[in-house]
Amino acid sequence: MSKINLKEICYDLIDTFLIAGKKSLELRKDGLITEYKEDNTPVSNGDLEVDKILNKKISNITPSLPIISEESSQNRFKEDLKDFWLIDPIDGTYDYINDKDEFTLNAALILDRKPQLGLIYAPAKDRMFYSFDFGKSYELNNGKEILLDCSKKTNQGEVKAVHYSDKLKPIIQELHTKYKVTEYKRMKSSLKFCVIAASEYDIYISEPRASEWDIAAGHAILKNAGGVVTDFNGNEILYGKENFKNPSLILKRNNNL
Repeated sequence: MSKINLKEICYDLIDTFLIAGKKSLELRKDGLITEYKEDNTPVSNGDLEVDKILNKKISNITPSLPIISEESSQNRFKEDLKDFWLIDPIDGTYDYINDKDEFTLNAALILDRKPQLGLIYAPAKDRMFYSFDFGKSYELNNGKEILLDCSKKTNQGEVKAVHYSDKLKPIIQELHTKYKVTEYKRMKSSLKFCVIAASEYDIYISEPRASEWDIAAGHAILKNAGGVVTDFNGNEILYGKENFKNPSLILKRNNNL
């Protein structure tokens, strides 16, 4: 994969994400058809339509690379995955089907088990984030690229966290205390990675939960913006693990919060 042009691939996908995001909102406006998967989580026709749009474009751009999607069993049982795509067509389906605005479209290119390129679009908020190399993480705002560099924008002495729940488990509370968190806000989707990369928040901490496709795109965006992504023991997060399950997770805007 040494000849792959990550910048070209990334920019080639932005319009597809914008189109797919617009489609997701149109389908929601028309009334979604929702079913429940074997694990009792919801999936809508919007999830499946976005999955088709993203899969088709990515397959055309990189036909030799396998695609692992939350909404498909294809390629999930391949062994020794090193270079591949991870797609979560809609992260935050509960928000999506309940007319809320934090759901996101996600795709990440994994090379040598590490996320190198990521795109996340929050269509209801019209926030498009993407990255293809270190120092090359951006938000597209009114047609202009805003560089994301994880610089301190919260007030000095203030450490703002995001968390997936209104309530903190004891281990999370303990780590919030360790990192001197002064306040936290509930945020459900991969938008957590983006708001930390954009320096709107400083930290996110989670016990092992969710799957690799939930975090890979955000990992690439935050890491390439200069953020820190590790497990609770400071280990690097690698991808292509058995069952695609996540370890514990600490996202930090910077080691110096």
